[in-house]
Amino acid sequence: MKQSGSCKQQVSSHRVAAIDLGTVSSRLALVEVRSGGIVSLSKHTEITDLGEGVDAAHRFCDAAVGRVVAACERFVHEARAFGADCTVTTLTSAARDAENAETLLARLRGLGLSPQVIPGEIEARLTFYGVAHDFPGERIVVADSGGGSTELVVGTYDAAVGALQLERAESLNIGCRRVTDRFLPGDPPREDDIERAAAWSAGEFAPYWRSLTSLPDRLVAVGGTVTTLVALAHELEPYDASFVHLHDLALDEIEACLERMQGASVAQIAQLKGIQPKRAHVIRAGALIMRELMRTGGYERLTVSENSLLAGMASTVGEFLDGGRTAIGWQPELGSGS
Repeated sequence: MKQSGSCKQQVSSHRVAAIDLGTVSSRLALVEVRSGGIVSLSKHTEITDLGEGVDAAHRFCDAAVGRVVAACERFVHEARAFGADCTVTTLTSAARDAENAETLLARLRGLGLSPQVIPGEIEARLTFYGVAHDFPGERIVVADSGGGSTELVVGTYDAAVGALQLERAESLNIGCRRVTDRFLPGDPPREDDIERAAAWSAGEFAPYWRSLTSLPDRLVAVGGTVTTLVALAHELEPYDASFVHLHDLALDEIEACLERMQGASVAQIAQLKGIQPKRAHVIRAGALIMRELMRTGGYERLTVSENSLLAGMASTVGEFLDGGRTAIGWQPELGSGS
């Protein structure tokens, strides 16, 4: 691939490799961007569990770093085969919490990447930008619930002028890996531990909703938890992204998913249709988080989007390469991946 300095050409079409290294999963998107808009996008996700033990120890363990680096080696190979002009690599909640994050960052730089540990607010803005194109003119709240944090952003996308109007973006330290580690040690966890996890989650979300002058008309959710819940509710095997994208997920469907997991071990959850086995250890906490998010906000249903941070990253890189201001006010650092 081209070196980062040669990426900044005044052209309207670019091939971008976007890598997001989250608390539970590592993701790659190979994207063709034209005039800031996405022409094509393909994704590759690996469950790497970077956040293993981070909530308690505030450090990455060696095994987690090894898993992420191995995934990124594969991502770099895929990006080269795609003919990417450059790469953009972000890290989120787990890297914000880990005292030894530089250990991982140095190894990523050795692959030719330029990793950025982004603040929660930028994470929220990028996710909103990736999602909002499907809801032009609607005032929406986008929730991205990951392994270590949940980003919430309220705003509107004006399709006529391609402008974002963002009212509020916030990152809360509540995610499926964090809740699992903190509240659900048993396999299966005890019922009183599940109740404590739910109560704590509700307590984290309630002040956010109260702080808004009015509730947005639509709640849109992204990330592996909600896409997995749709797959579980409908027993999707194999997974069907076209079915999941823009699918409405009702609160009572999440309740039904939790009932199916009640009293089940991780091994038993992994056998349920629609569950990725590597996500089985955190999906119960993820479902609890989404249920409490909806309950405290007063939403009976949400809309699931397959678009997310990766799409927002790619669009932002396209704007940056074209020499214009980025819509969300964030400047990506571009790597070669060579």
